[in-house]
Amino acid sequence: MPSSDDEPASRGEQIDADEREEAKRRLLAQAEAERIPVDETTRAVPDRRWRGES
Repeated sequence: MPSSDDEPASRGEQIDADEREEAKRRLLAQAEAERIPVDETTRAVPDRRWRGES
């Protein structure tokens, strides 16, 4: 019974771990691609709806 810490217990577990890592990389890449630069999110834009003007 191998108990090496750097070796998963089965090939299926290694495949699952690899798939999780790949999914995490895809999600991080997608989040980075959709990221809005901070200077665009902090710019003040007047909103007339709050002042009662129509």
